[in-house]
Amino acid sequence: MEPVPHSSGRSDPIRVDSVADLAYERIRGHVLGGEVPPGARLGQVELAERFGISRTPVREALRRLAGEGLVDFHSNRGFRVADLGLDAVLSRMEVRSIVEPGIARLAALRRTDEDLRRLREAIASEEGARDGIAAHDASRDFHIALARASGNEELARVLGSLWLVEVGRRLLSRRTADPNWLHEDVGEHRGILTAVSEGRPADAERLMAEHIARALHHWEPLGSDGTIDR
Repeated sequence: MEPVPHSSGRSDPIRVDSVADLAYERIRGHVLGGEVPPGARLGQVELAERFGISRTPVREALRRLAGEGLVDFHSNRGFRVADLGLDAVLSRMEVRSIVEPGIARLAALRRTDEDLRRLREAIASEEGARDGIAAHDASRDFHIALARASGNEELARVLGSLWLVEVGRRLLSRRTADPNWLHEDVGEHRGILTAVSEGRPADAERLMAEHIARALHHWEPLGSDGTIDR
């Protein structure tokens, strides 16, 4: 694979403050924006020269992206752009199918009044969404709010890394072909919220497991041919 392409001139140099964070944002933008294909090498030297910084913050940014699953690290090949196609998304959803029922159970045991308010707001936003992007973001907000209601911020962090906003939006564009998807998604969220608000952990866990299973069932028939358009 070719290294990340760059123009003959340098981009504006990143300021010294928050160098690693800014490098992370720029590289992440290149990856999610489809500027570099899956498998392309992300050379530390090339990126450092492109941004006018040292290799240390670039390496830190790449390691952070690897932790999110956006970049793969191979001992003999360095850092490379990860595959963000449907198969990769399905793998993440499989992890969600294991993690999120437990999140729902904990939320039913630990949720606060503020948590319930945020969950209701997310559902209202999804129900009133005027386009697929707004609906997707509100749906994700519900799941993240539920993870926070578990009282364990690590669960919210893990879920956020599994459900990348930009990839989710592209994937959802396929699901909007089903005229009932939004109504069904909202209805399932309401059922989960009811179980959580009434303190019924077993029901919350079951409903979430069924919710994720239906999403997996929707996408799996596409198989390896169902790549996400960049």
